[in-house]
Amino acid sequence: MASRETVRKKPKDTKGTLLRLLRYVGAYKWLLAFIVALCFVSNFLALLGPSMAGAAINAASAGAGKVDFGQVYYYAERMLFCYVCSSVVTICINMMMMCISKWIARKMRGDVFRKLMRLPVGYFDRNQAGDIISRVSYDIDVVSTCIATDVVQILTSLVTVVGSLAMMIYIAPTMSLMVLVTIPAAVIYTAKMRGITQPRYSRRSKNYGIMNGFVEEMFSGQKTIMAYAYEDRVSERFDTINQNAAEAYYDAEYYGVTMGPSVNFISNLGLCLIAMFGSFLYMLGNITLGQISSFVLYSRKFSGPINEIANITNELYSALAAAERVFGLLDEEEELADRSGAAELAGVKGNVALEHVYFGYDKGRTIIHDLNLEAGAGKMVAIVGPTGAGKTTIINLLMRFYDVDGGRILVEGGDIRDYTRRSLRGAYAMVLQDTWVFKGTIFDNIAYGREGATMEEVVAAAKAAYIHPFIMRLPLGYDTVISEDGGNISKGQKQLLTIARAMLYDARMLILDEATSNVDTSTERKIQKAMRELMKDKTCFVIAHRLSTIQNADYILVVDKGDIVEQGNHESLMERKGFYYKLYVAQFE
Repeated sequence: MASRETVRKKPKDTKGTLLRLLRYVGAYKWLLAFIVALCFVSNFLALLGPSMAGAAINAASAGAGKVDFGQVYYYAERMLFCYVCSSVVTICINMMMMCISKWIARKMRGDVFRKLMRLPVGYFDRNQAGDIISRVSYDIDVVSTCIATDVVQILTSLVTVVGSLAMMIYIAPTMSLMVLVTIPAAVIYTAKMRGITQPRYSRRSKNYGIMNGFVEEMFSGQKTIMAYAYEDRVSERFDTINQNAAEAYYDAEYYGVTMGPSVNFISNLGLCLIAMFGSFLYMLGNITLGQISSFVLYSRKFSGPINEIANITNELYSALAAAERVFGLLDEEEELADRSGAAELAGVKGNVALEHVYFGYDKGRTIIHDLNLEAGAGKMVAIVGPTGAGKTTIINLLMRFYDVDGGRILVEGGDIRDYTRRSLRGAYAMVLQDTWVFKGTIFDNIAYGREGATMEEVVAAAKAAYIHPFIMRLPLGYDTVISEDGGNISKGQKQLLTIARAMLYDARMLILDEATSNVDTSTERKIQKAMRELMKDKTCFVIAHRLSTIQNADYILVVDKGDIVEQGNHESLMERKGFYYKLYVAQFE
């Protein structure tokens, strides 16, 4: 639960957020100008109604037995015509605003998604996937809904307020003074509530993001939760997070729902004053019943939009809070641009070297210390060590997902920072322990990253990865559609698909991070043999916990606490009986 100080903290830049939203809306300024013109037409027609109602009442109250039914019907027909036309125009306005809000939401989601593609890996390491999804879906929906409905309401309300006030002054200038009592009270109250409600809407959006992140995390680990019988504990944690989200929602809406009735009370107070003052004027003969009726109707039209604006204000604050989260993502620092004059990495043979490399994910916490490594072209380099030793960190540095803090990494003798990231990463093929497949055909999943791959090439890669027999047993073979995240195939089969993808990808260097962790021992041996054949003359970096799988490596780097404590081949390291020997013996004992 956030503290009271946190709740009262004001948004960072409300004005800036509003201006950025207006830039999105401004792309449709001519259509908006047409909508504003239609708002004037719709409200002008609606404002004619009360004056015609007053004229009809005057015609009906001329005296006993002197009702002019012809005049009454005349004004009633025209009043009905005005209201019908006003409603039709308003429907057209709402439909056009829905289209604009749809286009803006599409543009914002496109901007956010493209931004996500430019963000560094570190952003996704620091932020929950559910919170990111919440910004892309829920927060943008809140903004879109506000634009579709509230903008029209504000435009309509402003025109109605001005038009009603003008008509009230025209009918009875002295009675219009009563409005001066209610308007300042309503404005002061609304401004006061703004400072109270807006921070609470920001807190509500933040808590919804936390809840979505937790739900996404738990759904992805549902099998593990059930295996450890952890359902009750997870439910308890969710209850706490859900309670925080519910309280944040209640805290925001509690003050929000009071605004409309409070402003409505102020307006009704003004109506009471109008009734009393109007009765005195009527007794003095200064005003007719029709004029009083028209004035009361206009006063309701005048106060109604003020009430609506008070309610809309809550939704605007909610939308601003949501937009602030979206723009916060758009303002995240992107992956550093390539150096000026960065070259395309071409003619790659696979020569890689690390010279005196230092690195830490957080400032002041260095986890790689003075790392030196040389991998010749076509060599297989295995990286082993205990958990947290820095094995995957080395891979992140090779791919330049992170830049080194000190030293340098060389490919073909050139600093990787002098190459474009796209060409550097394109020189590697990767197979990770966390397999990733997408909803699409098996052919598309294997051919991912290899534009223009033929069926023959895909089949050859599948055969080399020993996944071809399984594919042919499927009803549609290579045209079989994999469900989202590969839910209709096993983990081992997903692993084989990603291995086939890496085999097909024409790269001179290969990274395998526990690439065979989800296959059986027999298949693992076949894959290792196939990889050695298919990856001949290519540099391979292999992270492995099962040391039996890397005995044929040209180099084995033993990493501990960010340092290479030993290096050599399997035989030489075993003879040394050092750190590697202890790891190896511990596994087989």
